[in-house]
Amino acid sequence: MIRSVFGWIFGGAREARALGQTVTSVAEVFRPNATRALELGHDAYKAAHASHTAEFQYARGGWFDSAVNGLNRLPRPLLALGTLGLFVYAMADPDGFAIRMLALSNVPEPLWWLLGAVVAFYFGAREAHHLRVKKVPAPPLANKPERPEPLQDAGSNPALAEWSSAKG
Repeated sequence: MIRSVFGWIFGGAREARALGQTVTSVAEVFRPNATRALELGHDAYKAAHASHTAEFQYARGGWFDSAVNGLNRLPRPLLALGTLGLFVYAMADPDGFAIRMLALSNVPEPLWWLLGAVVAFYFGAREAHHLRVKKVPAPPLANKPERPEPLQDAGSNPALAEWSSAKG
């Protein structure tokens, strides 16, 4: 009964589908399709990322690059070891430590915010880089190497003897 009432109001299935498509196209004039906008945004991101990856696909291996890579690896260990060093310094020379901490308390708050932003952006950029750049697995070999020769002497291990006799 419900089907016949809707069929009477909207016509058959073909007419209902046409009506739905018309309503959708009219609605998209006033409000864009959010799903399609997300798909297009994702496609643009993938294209930009592919372009960036292609640009840096072949890294140079010169001494300058090695030096910069070495410098890029220093901040995290220095921060960790420096923090531990502060505890050692506080125990070794409490008066000197107190003087330096008093000097640090005089640093204006906006400068602390700037330092926090620099550190956050540095580590955030490194983390984002490592998330974006994934290790590409090696392509499968066309000619797979043959199985290694089984062990000559399986000894008293029956499982090993069975494995070495199997040629599958």
